[in-house]
Formats: sequence, C-alpha cells, structure tokens
Amino acid sequence: MTAGGEPGLEASWPAAAVFVGTLVAFLRAATVVVGRLRRGEPLVVERPHAAVPWDLGDVGVIVAAYVWGAGLLEWLSAKPITLFDGLVNNATLNVAVLLAGIAWLSARGADAAALGFRSPGNGEVFRLAVGGLALVQFPLLLAAAAVNAIVPYEHPILEFLDNARGPAAALVVIVSAVVTAPLAEEFFFRRVLQGWLEKRFVGQPGMAVLIASAAFAAAHVGQGLAFLPLFPLAIVLGVITQRTGSILPAVLIHALFNAVGVFLMLTRPLPVPGPAG
Repeated sequence: MTAGGEPGLEASWPAAAVFVGTLVAFLRAATVVVGRLRRGEPLVVERPHAAVPWDLGDVGVIVAAYVWGAGLLEWLSAKPITLFDGLVNNATLNVAVLLAGIAWLSARGADAAALGFRSPGNGEVFRLAVGGLALVQFPLLLAAAAVNAIVPYEHPILEFLDNARGPAAALVVIVSAVVTAPLAEEFFFRRVLQGWLEKRFVGQPGMAVLIASAAFAAAHVGQGLAFLPLFPLAIVLGVITQRTGSILPAVLIHALFNAVGVFLMLTRPLPVPGPAG
C-alpha cells in the first residue's frame, strides 16, 4: 500500500502511461508492417556482408574470458559484496570482455564491418530501432506480465532497488541495464555467436538466428520465466542483425527495451516490511 492509503494508486500512473504509449506505438508499427507486406516490400532491407573471419574456437575464447573474469571478480571479493558493488562489477566485466573480444577478433582479421559496428546507412539504425521497438515492446510487456503472474520475476536489480533509491542507485542501474548489457550481449550473441553460426549453416540463416536466440534466452534462466518473452525479442534482434550485418540497430532496440523496464522498476513502490516475527 502506498503512503496515500490507496493500494498502488501512484505507482499505477507510470505503468499506465507505458501501457498506453506502447500500445499506440504497436498499432502504428503494425499498420506500417501490413502496408509494406501488401506492397511486397521487405520489412528489413538486406545488405550483403561477408562471412565473419572467426570460428568456434574464437567463440570459446570469449566465453572463457567472461567465465575467467567473473571468477576473478569473485576471488578478489574476499567477503560478500553489496548488490551495488555487484552491479558495478557486472557492468565492468561486460565492458572488459567486450573490449577484449573486439581486440581478439580484430587480431583474427575482423574489421569494423565484420564486428557489426558498421552502420547500415541512410538512417537505417534509428528507423529499424524505433520500428522494431514499437513492434515488440507492447506484446512482450503483456507476455512478461503473464509469465510473472505464474512465476514472479527475479533479478538483482529489483532486489537492489527494493533497498536503495536515489541518484547513485538509479545511475548504476541505468549504466548496467541500458548501456553495458545491451552492448556486450548484442556483440556476443548477435555478432560473435550468430555470425559464426551463419557461416556454419550456410544457406540456413534462420537456423543461426534460432540457435543464437535460444542461447540468449538460456542466459537469462533464473530470472523467473523472463526467458520466455526474451526468446521472441532475440529472434527479432537476430533477424535484423542477420539482414543488415550490423549490431547497431539491435543494440539500440535492446537499450530502449531495457530503458522501459528500468523506468518501471524505478517508479514501482518500495516494499512495505511486514510485522517482525
């Protein structure tokens, strides 16, 4: 119950605003999609790009770097760390592995285009990001609400925000969820892993997208049933990346998608502790 006595009244306004806004955006995006399909136009213009120069061993090196880095951070923390420190460590690890992965693959002959950092051009990054987000945000919010009713969503950020509010808490959450996570995850799942899978399954791009999307969803197991709505999101991100050869639209969609979630987290009411005993 909120301070005013009405159960969840204040907290419902941000959620209602998001609901209405994403619904309007979805209806608009759906109209555009139907129109393009009727005219026989592709939803995402395919831009030819060369196969990536790395192989499965390179994918394994980057995975090993992440596991080693996580173990090193845990070893350096001689005592249990706070959730704040945990979020900072995770953001640092994401950035470190991202930079190490770029350096490793560059040494293997990858340029900016192969790494997925080349823009599709002509404003395509923003067009695809805005259109893609509008198309997926509303239905995935509904799906997330449905699965959350079955198994409550669990995430360290939720626990952290239940115990800390303020500029510092908001900043570390935004940096972790809206900046470092989209960059690191899209680079690994949509470019490093999916890029290699596209080379492995020549002529079967759908297989590469499905496997990489399943791996992305599996990486979020343990957060309630969040992996279920994340799977179709990953497919959309994978298709856009596969057709453009760039991870920039996927990074922006992922960041904006997470930003909506962070906004809802930051505006939810603090839990009221029950009576002792």
